[in-house]
Amino acid sequence: MSATTLGRPGPVNGRISHWFSELPTPRPALPGDRDADVCIVGAGLTGLWTAYYLKLADPTLRITVLEAEFAGFGASGRNGGWASGLVPGARDRLAKQYGREAVLDYQRAMNEAVDEIIAVAEREGIDADIVKGGTLRVARTPAQATRLRHKTEGDHEWGVTDSVMLTPEEAAERIRIEGMTAAAWTPHCARLQPAALVRGLADVVVRLGVSLYEKSPVSVVEPGRAVTAHGVVRAPVVLRATEGFTASLKGLRRAWLPMNSSMIVTEPLAAEVWEEIGWAGRETLGDTAHGHLYAQRTPDDRIAIGGRGVPYRFGSRTDSDGRVADRTVGELAETLYKVLPQTAGARVDHAWCGVLAVPRDWSATVGLDRGTGLGWAGGYVGHGVTSTNLAGRTLTDLVLGRESRLTRLPWTGHRPGTWEPEPLRWLGVRGLYVAYRLADRHEAGGRGRTSPIATVADLVARRP
Repeated sequence: MSATTLGRPGPVNGRISHWFSELPTPRPALPGDRDADVCIVGAGLTGLWTAYYLKLADPTLRITVLEAEFAGFGASGRNGGWASGLVPGARDRLAKQYGREAVLDYQRAMNEAVDEIIAVAEREGIDADIVKGGTLRVARTPAQATRLRHKTEGDHEWGVTDSVMLTPEEAAERIRIEGMTAAAWTPHCARLQPAALVRGLADVVVRLGVSLYEKSPVSVVEPGRAVTAHGVVRAPVVLRATEGFTASLKGLRRAWLPMNSSMIVTEPLAAEVWEEIGWAGRETLGDTAHGHLYAQRTPDDRIAIGGRGVPYRFGSRTDSDGRVADRTVGELAETLYKVLPQTAGARVDHAWCGVLAVPRDWSATVGLDRGTGLGWAGGYVGHGVTSTNLAGRTLTDLVLGRESRLTRLPWTGHRPGTWEPEPLRWLGVRGLYVAYRLADRHEAGGRGRTSPIATVADLVARRP
């Protein structure tokens, strides 16, 4: 039986993501002009974490959050459910700009943010099925194994000394991956149900007194106000937390690239299948291919696995429903069956996609212009679940004028530059991902080092 047959899409394709058992009823829209102390545009994790920490720090603040659809509609409700300590940026490059000690502290802050998310969820009664099992990264070719060793050595250089290389036999005690040649494990990651986290956090901030208006898309963000079709919110501080949808705002078309990532989830797997696979520790699972995969064992014993589909749509367009091309569904299913042949025959129940924001230098940024009152956070390059928490706490300190350890981190005030205009942007991104596919095929032949095709592509893309 072919992988295409086995990987046929189930009855659900799109419909935001599998993480929503049913789509939420949106809260009421903005009922007209309003005044606030702080206006936050976007009710994903960045906006909600910021509202949460601001309200805790100063309960008297009048905080308004504006959301185009519903809380968690974007990447916060569609991602792979990794709360990871990975820095959303190029550590070596940032160190050249801001110094080694600043980047070491950045890495420490990211690792600590994983535990902060867990602590807040427990304190606020948010049931997001969080398990801190770390991340297992695997290699299935000699070139991937070389990159994995270099990545682990890099972790040690940047203070993550508890990241360890594993033999294939040691890794198989965790998850039995077909064709594994090397593996590495780091403890700084937690598996979670992302929609449960973002929806739970939305409930918490509303309970604290934050005004959250859904179905209120913002067309213009400018000093002192955010403009919607339902009215204008006027505030001395306006914070942009729009991640992959930033390009839809006036004047920001080239700020961050909305990159697409696709996912599928299997039907629940039988207990005997899990006995063959292992995965009792609920580690998140990734590899070091150029068209990399990321996966988790879900709370209801499915496998959710993601990777690149159509990487970019011309003109920085984004979809609304999250539908995935049948070809991409088949490719993801085929990857799953190759990596975990124990799943052969498992039905794909749901497929979806979403957009993540990529700055031109692949390094996230958070900041506040005190002259205009405009603030921002985002460009997490796929590492947003944890980064949003750190960003929310950093924005809180910036808004309140508090000099702190967080406001001195190297992403604070970082300016990544802008992307090229169309059609150069579209041609470049499409070309790069063709190159990465070719590089993976090149390396499958057994070469021990990264394909020069990928090396050139990384230089052109300025990827870390």
